[in-house]
Amino acid sequence: MAEAHQAVAFQFTVTPDGIDLRLSHEALKQIYLSGLHSWKKKFIRFKNGIITGVYPASPSSWLIVVVGVMSTMYAKIDPSLGIIAKINRTLDTTGCMSSQTKNVVSGVLFGTGLWVALIITMRYSLKVLLSYHGWMFAQHGKISRATRIWMGLVKIFSGRKPMLYSFQTSLPRLPVPAVKDTVDRYLESVKPLMKESDFKRMTVLAQDFAVSLGPKLQWYLKLKSWWATNYVPSVYIRRRVASPPDVLSADTCLPFQDLLYVMPTQIQAARAGNSIHAILLYRRRLDREEIKPILLLGSTVPLCSAQWERMFNTSRIPGEETDTIQHMRDSKHIVVFHKGRYFKVWLYYDGRLLKPREIEQQMQRILDDPSEPQPGEAKLAALTAGERVPWAKCRQAYFGHGKNKQSLDAVEKAAFFVTLDETEQGYRKEDPEASMDSYAKSLLHGRCFDRWFDKSLTFIVFKNGKIGEHSWADAPIVAHLWEYVLATDCFQLGYAEDGHCKGDPNPNIPYPTRLQWDIPEECQQVIETSLNSATILASDVDFHSFPFHTFGKGLIKKCRTSPDAFVQLALQLAHYKDMGKFCLTYEASMTRLFREGRTETVRSCSTESCNFVLAMHESGEGAFEQRLRLFKVASEKHQHLYRLAMTGSGIDRHLFCLYVVSKYLAVDSPFLKEVLSEPWRLSTSQTPQQQVELFDLERNPEYVCSGGGFGPVADDGYGVSYILVGENLISFHISSKFSSPETDSHRFGKHLTQAMTDIIRLFGFTAAAEENELF
Repeated sequence: MAEAHQAVAFQFTVTPDGIDLRLSHEALKQIYLSGLHSWKKKFIRFKNGIITGVYPASPSSWLIVVVGVMSTMYAKIDPSLGIIAKINRTLDTTGCMSSQTKNVVSGVLFGTGLWVALIITMRYSLKVLLSYHGWMFAQHGKISRATRIWMGLVKIFSGRKPMLYSFQTSLPRLPVPAVKDTVDRYLESVKPLMKESDFKRMTVLAQDFAVSLGPKLQWYLKLKSWWATNYVPSVYIRRRVASPPDVLSADTCLPFQDLLYVMPTQIQAARAGNSIHAILLYRRRLDREEIKPILLLGSTVPLCSAQWERMFNTSRIPGEETDTIQHMRDSKHIVVFHKGRYFKVWLYYDGRLLKPREIEQQMQRILDDPSEPQPGEAKLAALTAGERVPWAKCRQAYFGHGKNKQSLDAVEKAAFFVTLDETEQGYRKEDPEASMDSYAKSLLHGRCFDRWFDKSLTFIVFKNGKIGEHSWADAPIVAHLWEYVLATDCFQLGYAEDGHCKGDPNPNIPYPTRLQWDIPEECQQVIETSLNSATILASDVDFHSFPFHTFGKGLIKKCRTSPDAFVQLALQLAHYKDMGKFCLTYEASMTRLFREGRTETVRSCSTESCNFVLAMHESGEGAFEQRLRLFKVASEKHQHLYRLAMTGSGIDRHLFCLYVVSKYLAVDSPFLKEVLSEPWRLSTSQTPQQQVELFDLERNPEYVCSGGGFGPVADDGYGVSYILVGENLISFHISSKFSSPETDSHRFGKHLTQAMTDIIRLFGFTAAAEENELF
């Protein structure tokens, strides 16, 4: 019971002789260290706030400007054109300063004002420079003289050593495209997918919208863009959380897998110890803003970093109409789920982070705990996987007071959620296909009650030491964290020869605390209902995950084409092989060149891609040259569409926002209603690899991560995620639904493999010859 006595700093009893006071020196020490840790964090945040607030200048530049102003004053030169004299006369009215003091104060005030004016000028100049996106449309590998001059100016105004959020106020706002431009691009995107009669009808609807209702809705959207930092995020997030949190949706989750071939240790608690410690190191770097902002074009153009703010200490709170996001400035604990029990684990001891071996010790204590789940506890998290309204009502009725509120607060205010899974997962050589499919499905939804789907990050450790994560943040943000965690776990922390974390256990650390619940039968019935609906949905997912080894982006780049465009055209060809028709295709792009930018849609199925796919099914004289020519045309078109989406000229976010405005105004639009009801039967996304230097794949080729996938958006469609790992591997994740007689993930995977091979054969007499004609 030592840990129980450490929970209070003192105890006292009243006796006939007076008050008997007993102090716990260990508890007092922990309170002191905890307070010291909190004040350190506050100071670091305050310091970083000042540095970011004055960027692209620096706090030390204030002294330089003030000293410069004072020097000119003592040299009898007035740099202020009379402003300092006016300040001096104003101070004269106070009558409490000497002449010399007034001169110094006047100089300091003018110098400070000049410094602030310079900061504003530099910041605005940088924003204007970053509003230029012509460099993105230049020919690949060629940079014009004008672009080089522009890059030089950007670097001059960008200051030195930027922190994670330094560029936020200098990023331009996402522009609102013209209604006519968006409508024209929309019609161009659906033309190859519609019959001529349907396309004519849609053209009439679109053109009528562009000249009648569209301008009215656009005016409100423009108005919002003037006072909001970004006209999309608020409505986009509202849309995402107002509906049931489909645990399979591309919007609500993107699980990441472990290293494909490497197993650092097979001890579950040890892997948890190292990995959790690595996550906490990343969170500390994030709190201190030590993570460098992502820069494009030779470390010149910054991307928005806003999404990092809610990576940790964040939970989605259910509401009857719409959900809300609860974010804590700090959290000193995690919650761990194992065999239907919830444990609260403190992350600090003696004013410092727990070491990997100490975290392993805590995880092992949980694994060894023989206690049974309380009534309703084991499947409680199924509430977060079901319909939102029952969860919101249940939360309000049964979790608003007492021990249930305390335990739910512990979960929702935790830094992140951890599941010690009872199954063994991961790639197995003897059965690669089944093992990878099972691994992917486990990370996607588990058993629907062993993941807290409302947490921004759920970390999963399997029985055999494999790990994974489940998050509802955008892929590039989570991928950045995951790359750091895997690299830190393997290359920095490492393991002892016996497979345990390095270091020694610490028996003085208090045991994890079991969370207590009192869940009534009525709530247990809601839990069972939510679990049944989530299980039906999860069981319907047909998931196929496989590594494509035949070639990678290294060979694709020798074909002088974009690897992403290559894969997207292979997906179009595979879908046509699979279904015998074309479909509306979604590829996720990003708009993080703008402040608070998130994602945009690239409509990958274009007239040019359709022409290429049809040519691949034709034969005859000159067919080979025709296919190669059409491939290059389709590839260029795809890259152009991607660039338009990245630079704020996409189609779908604009149309969706116009639709939201029409709903607020209670105005019906047949055009928008039809556009928003069109199903995405092929939803795709590339997971970027951002920190290649962490793994050095040339030295460590086996240290590859296969990324993660998501569920299909349409009931009769496919969801495809892929990651280009190094130069020689592409990992694919394909999902569909068993309930659809038209789709089959494994069949699509075979068609995709064949499509990749068919396309690279087009270059077999050129670039592939350097590879000794792989086929």
